[in-house]
Formats: sequence, C-alpha cells, structure tokens
Amino acid sequence: MTRDDRPAPTAPTTLAALSDAVRDRMPQTIAELSELVRIPSVSWDGFDPAHVAASADAVAGLLRGLDVFDRVDIVSAPIPGTEQTGQPAVLARREPRNGRPTVLLYAHHDVQPPGDDSLWQSPPFEPTVRGDRLYGRGAADDKAGVIAHVAAIRALVDTVGDPDVGIVMFIEGEEEFGSRSFRALLDAHRDTLAADVIIVADSDNWTTEIPSLTIGLRGNAAFTLTISTLAHASHSGMLGGAAPDAMLAAVRLLATLHDDDGAVAVAGLTSHDQEVPADDLERFRHEAGLLEGVSPIGRGALLHRVWAQPAITVTGIDAPSVQNASNTLQPSVSVKISARVAPGQSAADAFEAIRDHLVAHAPFGAHLEFGQVDLGNPFLVDTSGWGADEALQSMREAWGAEPQLTGVGGSIPFIADLAEVFPDAHVLVTGVEDPESRAHSPNESLHLGVLRRAILTEAVLLARLTERAQATDVH
Repeated sequence: MTRDDRPAPTAPTTLAALSDAVRDRMPQTIAELSELVRIPSVSWDGFDPAHVAASADAVAGLLRGLDVFDRVDIVSAPIPGTEQTGQPAVLARREPRNGRPTVLLYAHHDVQPPGDDSLWQSPPFEPTVRGDRLYGRGAADDKAGVIAHVAAIRALVDTVGDPDVGIVMFIEGEEEFGSRSFRALLDAHRDTLAADVIIVADSDNWTTEIPSLTIGLRGNAAFTLTISTLAHASHSGMLGGAAPDAMLAAVRLLATLHDDDGAVAVAGLTSHDQEVPADDLERFRHEAGLLEGVSPIGRGALLHRVWAQPAITVTGIDAPSVQNASNTLQPSVSVKISARVAPGQSAADAFEAIRDHLVAHAPFGAHLEFGQVDLGNPFLVDTSGWGADEALQSMREAWGAEPQLTGVGGSIPFIADLAEVFPDAHVLVTGVEDPESRAHSPNESLHLGVLRRAILTEAVLLARLTERAQATDVH
C-alpha cells in the first residue's frame, strides 16, 4: 500500500501483550499442529476416509477447547451430480456483541497424498523439527492454517478476555480433492457462515521475513483424456510402422499444447494484464529446482507467467511401466491434464478452448474421450476496502516489514463462491507458507518463525476488529 490513509496503529501495550501471548504459547501451538500432522487425512478417492473423519474430530476438539464459540459442529453435504457425500468439515460460530463485525476464518484439514515415502527425509506423517522448520505432510498446507486460527483466538482471549468480535471458523475437509461439496455447504449453512470479513489462510508469503497479501489467483480446469487408436493390443514387430499406437498419438497430441518456447499454444486461452514485481531469475531457479542448463519456459516476465498467464500440465499418465513393458502397440492411453486459468477468464471457457484444440489436433484420426472434468474460476481480490487496510496494517505490526501484494499461480476455486454468496464481505487471502515450504511435494515443511508471525498478524487483526465500529457501518 502506498496510500497515506493507513489505519491508526494498534496500541503499543496491546501489540506487546499479544506478541507475548503468541510467544508463550508456541510450544503448545507446535504440539497441537504436530498432532494434526500425524493424522493422514488424505481426502482423495482410494484413501481411507476414516482418517479425514478423525482429523475433523481433532479440529473440533481444538475449537471446543477455546471455549469461545456458541457451537461447534462437524458437517457434510452432498456432492452435486453424484450420490456421494463430501468429506466432513468443522463449523463453529460465536455471535458478535455490541455491534462489532464478524470475521470468518477459513482453512482446510485435509492433505495431499504423501507420494513416494522414499523421497522424504523423515516419514511424511511423523512431524519432525529440523532447524527452524517443521516437516510433514500438511504441516504447511494447510493444517498450519488451522492452527494459526486457533492460536490467534487463544492469544486474543489471553490478552483481552472474552472479545466482542464475532468469529466463524470454517475448516474444510476436501480442499485438496476439489472442494466438491463446498458450494452445497455454503448454501446449507449460509446464515452461520455470514461475515463482514473472510480470511482464507491457504496461501504463502513473499519470504520468511516479508509477508504477503494474495490479491490474484488462477483458476483451474482439470480433466482426464483417453486417446485410443486400436481395438486391441498388437505385436509391435508385426504391425509397428503401419498401425498407429495410442502412445504415439498421445505424445504427438500433447506436444501441440505448447509452442517451441514452452508457452501455451491453445487458441482462446487468455492472459491477464497486470503489473508484477521485477524478475529474479536466480530466486526462480532456486524455488523451482531447475537443473543446471534447464531454462524457464514461456514468454514475458517470470511472475507474469505464473500469476497471470494460462498454464497446462500433464500431471499423470496411465501406461505400462518400464518394468512391465512388452513389445506391444498400446490401443489406449489415458492422461490427467491440469490447466491453470488466468484471471479474467472463466474456467468453463478455458476448458472448452482446450477441448476444441485437442479434438482439432488429434493425429491419425485418434478417438478422444474426456472425463472427470473439475472446474474452478480464478479470482481477483479487491484491496480498496477497509478489510484489506486492516489486514495490511496487522501484517506490518506483526512482521515489522511492509507486506507484498502478490498473485499466486495456484488455485483456490471456492473463493469465487464465497464472493458470490457474500458479496458485501471483504475476502482476504493470507497464509503461513513461504517459498521453501514445498507444499504438495516430498519434504513439505513450515517455517516456525513464519508461523509465529502469521499467528500474531491474525491476533492483531482480531484485536483491531474487536475495537472497530459497528458492522452496519463498515460495508
């Protein structure tokens, strides 16, 4: 922010008391986070849903232990278009008093699959502190978000007693699997979730010393694609060179999605015109883990490529493994495609553009089948309101540094739903991750100093909202 109308600073005595409360509670905070990390709450199909249920129970227990909510419930909702019920979420609310505003605190307690255990330096679900980082699946994304909310409320109560600010906690259980029942949960619990400010703690920070407020998120369009060329498998020696196998067709088709620079080459996908911070190629190489001699792909400023341009990635392929390969022409190959959609374009339009491209470029007359389409729209945060002002001021005081307004290449599609259902609310995206967190990857970790500052930021914000004018005056 460069405006001169920044909010008044927090009273020094209040800031110091909150800081002391957060610091004194850090051993408890880390222990509670570690207990959550030990629960392998993978929400994907094929993983035991009992672990997600156990995680929801543990989160509900933490919220009840705060003794500030009027009620704490574990809820679920149907997944539209299916006969399934979504994974359990935890919902809690305390009503505001004396006309104070209400803040909704969001995080999710489900996690990504761990992947190959051999790539982890310590077991993925055994939280391990090495140096100033806590390692484990979900330690950063997003069980740290859950704990940041819990610890911030606890610090607020330690400092000011029973606060007047209204607080809603919404801890989702299937964000990593597409938030398929999210909108149904919103519709079913709209009155309980209603708030003046919505804090989504599921993003990252510029560095371990500089906080970020995320103001732009790409959307996503993910789907499976099956490419078929033959009615059955055949001997590659007898028919190879004349019969087109599905792997050849798949390789050629997928290659058409990008040009020689690695930029997306699909007509109809759009970019968003926005300013980005100056390029730092060495930082990018380090964060991406580029091997020696490997260059970035695409065109334009590096951060513009990952914040404001579309991207297409083949994230999975079903084909015989090298170990089990035989001299066979494959009749069909299936792949998983994940596309990121730039702000300003709907995910549905982006998917249609990609599908049209693939159909038009299918080689050798290959048959294409699309399935498991999952769409989420991009989002741009409005930073002109008082909610962003209060959040940025809280970051300055908690971190002792000027916050960076950033975009994020990843997607949090449900934010668009929150903005649609609660159009008057200030939706703000914060986080406890940093560039070294490696969320979704082996050796995911959380910087404990960032966790402390993120907790303090939220505690300061809650304290400021406790002193704020009536909610009816702040829209």
